[in-house]
Amino acid sequence: MNKIGFGLVNLARHKTKEEQVVEPQFYDRFLLLMTLCLMCFGWIMVTSASMPVAEKLYNNEYYISIKHAVFIAISLISMTVVFMFRMEWWRKYNMHLLLVAIVLLVLVLLVGNTVNGSRRWLPLGIFNLQAAEVAKLFFFAFLAGYMVRQHEQLLENFKGFLKPLGVFTVLAVLLLQQPDLGTVIVMFVTTMALLFLAGARIWQFIALIGSGLMAVVSLILLEPYRLRRVTSFLDPWADPFGSGYQLTQSLMAYGRGDWAGLGLGNSIQKLDYLPEAHTDFIAAVIAEELGFVGLSILVVVLGVLVHRILRIGSKAMEKEEHYNGYFAYAIGIWVAFQVFVNIGASTGLLPTKGLTLPFISYGGSSLILFSIAMAVVLRIDYELRQKEDVELEVISEEGADYEHIT
Repeated sequence: MNKIGFGLVNLARHKTKEEQVVEPQFYDRFLLLMTLCLMCFGWIMVTSASMPVAEKLYNNEYYISIKHAVFIAISLISMTVVFMFRMEWWRKYNMHLLLVAIVLLVLVLLVGNTVNGSRRWLPLGIFNLQAAEVAKLFFFAFLAGYMVRQHEQLLENFKGFLKPLGVFTVLAVLLLQQPDLGTVIVMFVTTMALLFLAGARIWQFIALIGSGLMAVVSLILLEPYRLRRVTSFLDPWADPFGSGYQLTQSLMAYGRGDWAGLGLGNSIQKLDYLPEAHTDFIAAVIAEELGFVGLSILVVVLGVLVHRILRIGSKAMEKEEHYNGYFAYAIGIWVAFQVFVNIGASTGLLPTKGLTLPFISYGGSSLILFSIAMAVVLRIDYELRQKEDVELEVISEEGADYEHIT
């Protein structure tokens, strides 16, 4: 660095009084603010969408709202605790976390609760833990570690490409026993995206996509209920009171909402017409009450959130923090794809998959795990800022030494 460069560094060190008053940001406050706003908005919409069903099932129209508020409190505590964990911990124990995910998925099949024909929840007393949500986050933690450990092998031979797919297959088999095809698809898409970002060859992706499509088609054809979902998705009005009932009711909600909506709390479809109005189909209630404008604003906010996460991942990659970068990429892709699938299913763009709308839908496991994922992203950003501060201090000290010598 020349004398002019050191002079600029020293000039930056001698800040004005007004500049010194500004408190340095140690994490992405805007990302945290968006997350908290989405949680609050989700609570409002869950309250609105769940009142009729809560009155019917629990004789208390605020029962589900109160329970969701408890989930938010647990999520905030979880975020705070997880934020304290250094990313080195995730890097060191990602294999152990994968084993925990596998054990949880096995336990679900052995002692899990069955709801609507699916065995997906582990009873924990306070709430039921959906093991698939834990499996997604822990699998992504493992996948990021694999990308770092085996990066050269991944690029050089097909064996390195197949190893993470073998792990994914084990998880997929356990998930399909529940059954939970939606989670399998989310994990598959995220795995493909990360492998692409890691630099895997194009022909490998063509083979992977082809085999994945064949597997999905086979799974649909083997299970009559999945085939009914696909056929009802293509033409829900062919059987509006049978296989197409849920989607037709959702489409009615979108139609009633028009541009500006009926107003908060004025949804008609939530009055025991639209099943799962406060969970999988909460986007339809938002569209009915807040209209196209309200739902569009929500989608934009979620899009900005995902962009912020991916930008942190890109920044980590630039600083050669590859594990942190891949992990942030995985979380961003996970959030984005799940938003796409949830809203796509409620609008008839995609078959019904039973996936929650991140930070919005009712569900303790989903909300807590997405909150933990956001804590990981905030921690990545925090460590990046710390690293930048150290680098700036080193440059400043070098500049001061140079001035002292000259």
